Amino acid sequence: MQKKIYVAGMFDPDTASKVDAAVKAVAGVTNVVANPDKSQVLVDFDESTGGIEDAINSAISSTGVEVLG
Repeated sequence: MQKKIYVAGMFDPDTASKVDAAVKAVAGVTNVVANPDKSQVLVDFDESTGGIEDAINSAISSTGVEVLG
């Protein structure tokens, strides 16, 4: 499944790379593209992995970026 997550506080490539690394570390995530220009994170993941969407949102929040939805 692919999901587009809108965020606030990801203003530069350095922050985007931190978000990218944090989300890639979540089990079941297959691809991540964090785009600071669009304030969004595009994530491909295995939706059969229980609780993965909450884990992705937590990973993004752990970098100091706010998940908007």
